[in-house]
Amino acid sequence: PVPAVLGQWWKLLVVPMDESYWLSLRSLLVALSQKGHQIVTMAPEANSSVEASTYYTLKWYPVPLCRDELRACV
Repeated sequence: PVPAVLGQWWKLLVVPMDESYWLSLRSLLVALSQKGHQIVTMAPEANSSVEASTYYTLKWYPVPLCRDELRACV
């Protein structure tokens, strides 16, 4: 839904999956951040595509696989 008040800022939580549409999503997050939105991105420690940025806060969460093991499964 479109916010009733234009210019209102939102807090967003983003949880991308490994090898998802991260490149396109990252561009959207940069644009939203530049408009004043606060963004927290959560990614598994084994994720190889999500990188830290000044446009969002990156939080890692533990997973039972390392990056190499995850890549071998994909």
